[in-house]
Amino acid sequence: MIGIFKQKNPLNLLVLLVVGVLIKLPMFSEPHPPAMRPGDGVLYDAILQFLNPVAQSFRSIYPLLAFILLFTQAVWLNSFVNNQRMMTRSSYLPGMAYLLVTSLLPEWNHFSPPLLVNTILLLVLSWLFSTYNKANAKGTIFNIGVALGVAGFLFISSLTFTVWVLLALAVMRPFRITEWLICLLGITTPFYFYAIYIVIDGHWSWQEFMPHISLGVPSLKQSAWLAGSVFLIMVPFLVGGYYVQENLRRMLINVRKGWSLLLLYLLAALLLPFVNTTDTFENWLMAMIPMAAFHACTYFYSTWRPFAAILFWLTVAYILSYQYVGPGW
Repeated sequence: MIGIFKQKNPLNLLVLLVVGVLIKLPMFSEPHPPAMRPGDGVLYDAILQFLNPVAQSFRSIYPLLAFILLFTQAVWLNSFVNNQRMMTRSSYLPGMAYLLVTSLLPEWNHFSPPLLVNTILLLVLSWLFSTYNKANAKGTIFNIGVALGVAGFLFISSLTFTVWVLLALAVMRPFRITEWLICLLGITTPFYFYAIYIVIDGHWSWQEFMPHISLGVPSLKQSAWLAGSVFLIMVPFLVGGYYVQENLRRMLINVRKGWSLLLLYLLAALLLPFVNTTDTFENWLMAMIPMAAFHACTYFYSTWRPFAAILFWLTVAYILSYQYVGPGW
């Protein structure tokens, strides 16, 4: 299977779709209705209010939308890695890795704000990469800010990615205070228009307008299954990080900066669950995009070919065991 996804064959997109459906099949057999949480944004609440009447007659609407988002994100991540030449040869391994890693915990396959925000973060990542060596990137930087501001209306905690965006600009471009201010202006623009809306609507209040952000430690239930999932996330990540480091000397400068961008992305996403903490693993989903890129390097650069195959089938076997023998989805 690894050999198939290593090839840049257009038919592999269909294979990727089939593999995604097979390993995520339980999300359709037992649909999980989304629940509103205090940290959810007003835009996400509006989306649920729009979809709930449909869900009453078509219960699979939420898992179907969740799968479409996951598969779209996998293809988008795959295209990003290939187009930016993050690895020495194009393949479908990043998309495969993303579908695998998001199947390690059931919460990552639910229709949720972090799942929606992941799509926006992929867009932001692509725009950040495009600013490298661009003479005038003010328009792109403003769009990055607007996209991040919209993400805040889906999931309030995602505003913490502002730190990542500013650090990413420092990596990709020479420091210019005007560009940072333009980015911050873009982030506040959606809030400006939302403030106008609630004033006209006659429901103005600071409590409704200002995002609620608190810090804390997540209270998560420990189990052997959780330990297994963490193991299958961290081992390929560490091996992939080693291979990236080994190949840095042969990479172009923009590619090196791209991997730095992904590492900063991962660090920001791993800190995010400590903002507006919950007792679920949904918030950790936003770390899986950069994580999947490093996983892809493990499958791609592995010098001992059986290792990649063993890792792939071990992960698939674990996912199926979790679904049909363990706690289930």
